[in-house]
Order: sequence, then structure tokens, then C-alpha cells
Amino acid sequence: MEQKILLTECSDAVGLIARVTSICFKYNFNIVHQDQFASEDGRFFMRTVLSGIFANEDNFLSEIRQVLPPDAKVRLNGQQKRRLAVLVTKEAHCLGDILMKAYSGALNAEIVMVAGNYPDLGDLARRFDIPFHLVSHEGISREEQERRMCEVIDAANPDYVVLAKYMRILSPKMVAHYPLGKLINIHHSFLPAFIGAKPYQQAFDRGVKIIGATAHFVTDNLDEGPIIEQDVIKVNHRYDAATMAKAGRDVERLVLMRALNKVLDDKVFIHGNKTVVF
Repeated sequence: MEQKILLTECSDAVGLIARVTSICFKYNFNIVHQDQFASEDGRFFMRTVLSGIFANEDNFLSEIRQVLPPDAKVRLNGQQKRRLAVLVTKEAHCLGDILMKAYSGALNAEIVMVAGNYPDLGDLARRFDIPFHLVSHEGISREEQERRMCEVIDAANPDYVVLAKYMRILSPKMVAHYPLGKLINIHHSFLPAFIGAKPYQQAFDRGVKIIGATAHFVTDNLDEGPIIEQDVIKVNHRYDAATMAKAGRDVERLVLMRALNKVLDDKVFIHGNKTVVF
């Protein structure tokens, strides 16, 4: 028996769960697990883990769509490893965690390449036999650097691009080059607080008592894309900006890994500028 995940999004209506599960029964699929949510603005989201023999997937999906509202989006995904491209600058903690988790099997992903605007993390990537590409920003325009970066990314054909402390703001043109949901960023603050550069310095200047990290999908609006995962830790008056940053690295690493696992497990739906996370 094989397991696959049925993802359903549509306008809310009476009896949607029964309509979908009746067709699952018709095709002799066992429902291993199911989550559903109806939003206040009338959207319905459902994630259904199915077990069975998937010999007629096209017919199955066609029948599912026939019983749902016309705006329905329906996907049936396998549980194969997804391809990740990782963008970095100089900080190693998030990249190191991704590489180790993928190597050990704790992350259901294949790291197809790492690219950075500095060479600092090339040796780390190569220790895991992952190709590293230096796409420097020095001496060229931002547009040219991004064009080269997109070429490197596209050549690797990843399912997702992870900005693992990639400390460059993406232009609207580069963001638009990829569909919403493909670019995932880790931001070193508990958004919407302290957007932009030097958030730990901003937090220190404000005298905050908690600091955090946010993993989100990338949009044109800086650090304002749909949030996938967040967490915080406590700090006090003894912390300066540097010690806040040091403490925050663990939060960044954990939040990014939780977000990646949820995305890779098809537990995240984008809903406007929000997410539904099962």
C-alpha cells in the first residue's frame, strides 16, 4: 500500500467532507488522517492522508473536482523527497542544520545546491557533497547579480528556495520570477516587530524582554509575506545586541526547520497574506 496526500481548497459549502470522503471510499482508499478548516471569509481547506493503490489518479481527481465548487484547487501529492536550493551569506547555523537534517533523514528533502554572495560557506556545503555556487554581488549591479542567481537556481530545478540567512533584499523582479510559496525566508525577529535590517539592535534599543524568529513565504513586501512558523525566547536587561543575536540563532534554526518540515509535509496552505497550517 502507498500513502499520498490529498489537498483540497475551495469555497466553503455544506457537506464538502462527505463529498470527498465518499469518493475516497469508492476508490477503496483508507483515510489515515484528516484535517480541515473553514475560514471566516468562506474558504475551506482540507488535508487528507490516503492509503491504497493509486492506479487511476486522474479519474479520482476528476471525480473529486466534479463534486466540489467550481473554484476548487485539488492536488494529490506523493511523499517523495522535495528538492531544496539554499541561499546563504556568511552565517552557518541555519545552513548547517538543514544539511545535517537532510543528511540524517530528519528532513524529507534533497539539497540540490547551495548558493551564496560570499564564499564563506562553500566548504561547509562541500563537506556534505552539495554543490556550492558563488554569486557575488561585488562589482556588478543588483539586477545582474540577481539574474545570475536566478540562473543558478533554475538550473538546479528546486521545488523550494530557502533563504537561510541570505542577507540581501530581493527585488520585486526576482520575487516575481518564482510563484508565491516557492521562496521561504527566515527572519531574525518576531514579525511584525523589527522589520528590515539589524532587528536585534532594534530590539535592544527598545528594551524588549522577548526576541524571536519568523519563517515566512517571500513577497514583494519586505518581511511581510505569509507567516509559516514563529517562536520566541526570553531576554533581560543583561543582554546587549550581540548576545541577543547569539541567543537568537538557536530560535532561527528551530523555527526554520519547523517551517520546512510543515511545508514539505504539505501542511501549509497560503490564504491571502496568511497561512492555514495543519
